[in-house]
Amino acid sequence: MNAYTAGPAAPVAAHRQTGSLGRRLVVATLGFCLLFTLATVGLRIWLAWQDSLAAMNAELELIDQVFQSNLAKAIWEMDSDALQTQLDSVARAAPVGRVELQIIRAGRAPEIILRERAQQRDPHRAPTLQHRLMYEPYAGASETVGELTLEGNEGLLWERLIGELTDIVITQVIQSLLLAGLIMWMFNSTVTLHVRRIARHLAGLTPDNLDQTLRLERSAKRHDELSLLESGVNGLQAKLSAYLERQHQDELALAAHRDRLAELVEERTTELRAANVLLDELSRSDPLTGLANRRHFDEIKEVEFRRALRLGQPLAVLMCDVDFFKRYNDHYGHAQGDQCLQIVAETLKSVFARAGEVVARLGGEEFVVLLPGVDAESAQRSAARLQQRLAERKMPHDASAVSPHVTLSIGLAGFDSDSMDQFDQLLRRADEALYRAKTQGRNCISD
Repeated sequence: MNAYTAGPAAPVAAHRQTGSLGRRLVVATLGFCLLFTLATVGLRIWLAWQDSLAAMNAELELIDQVFQSNLAKAIWEMDSDALQTQLDSVARAAPVGRVELQIIRAGRAPEIILRERAQQRDPHRAPTLQHRLMYEPYAGASETVGELTLEGNEGLLWERLIGELTDIVITQVIQSLLLAGLIMWMFNSTVTLHVRRIARHLAGLTPDNLDQTLRLERSAKRHDELSLLESGVNGLQAKLSAYLERQHQDELALAAHRDRLAELVEERTTELRAANVLLDELSRSDPLTGLANRRHFDEIKEVEFRRALRLGQPLAVLMCDVDFFKRYNDHYGHAQGDQCLQIVAETLKSVFARAGEVVARLGGEEFVVLLPGVDAESAQRSAARLQQRLAERKMPHDASAVSPHVTLSIGLAGFDSDSMDQFDQLLRRADEALYRAKTQGRNCISD
């Protein structure tokens, strides 16, 4: 009787002990998962907030890049309609909560224009982007016309964060539950000495000891899943060792090819950059004299005229023509005529070398000089100095009717804000003065 009652008692005790351990494992696993979930959710929320700030800041930078040139141009051209339209477009962009534009004009107090969403909070946590608006009226010139401040839409920022927060909590809870179930299953599964040995072996593996084979110290007669696992681990180590060796060789070859490719790219980039610079110079300069060509002159003249008109500064123009140049060509030949024009161009550059002064060849033997900030009296002295420098060259001109040497007829015109509102009027007046200089006997200056 006692023998029969004692038999089932041991399994019951063992079952109770196992059940108690299982409950402790379940409680520990769930507690760990809860703490892990809270920590992970907190970290991911912080990362999501930082990502949202970075994304909104990138969006503000993109909006700034898209609109800054148009805003600068509208301010420079004083186009209030276009300026208001651009500001409204910026303010309607979803990432933008507040727009502040400060317009800077010489001699005036800064003008501030605001656009703000009704729900924009103050103080705000959204990113703020501040950028000066620069306008380049022509190559080499840069003017500060204003300052643009963009504040992010905090409402949109919180809306995005709440959406991400919901996704984070749901996914993290699911992941934690799955992790808890997996851990409980692993602990409740059969954990044997051989599995621990495999774990220790795999944990100790490095690229340097892949030749160490796994030995489970089991009977050679046993062929089951553990035997397959042992064989698979050893085979994987052999394949991984061979793969790492091939990868090392491939990395060396790839590094060599990458270095060569980088050298080729750098060479081609340098050549292309030099070609672009040369092409830009050729498109803006006269190939014979090296002076600015008509295209370059047309770009600069309007900018300087608007500046003189806006700031009330003086502006003078000299129209220069080589006297009897057709006779010079007929007498000395076109090759000598080209050399004559080059010498005249060098003389012009030597006289008018100050910053802002522009000397251009309009065509043939006709040259023009643009003198910003110079009044008519100073331009008269500069024109006389030009004729003196050219006379010192003493270039023979036997076919000339006014001098045995090459001479210039010069027409001078100064900017008059009361009667001129376009540069062509100033240029026409200089051309008329040049015509008078020719009719008065050439080799003279007329205004």
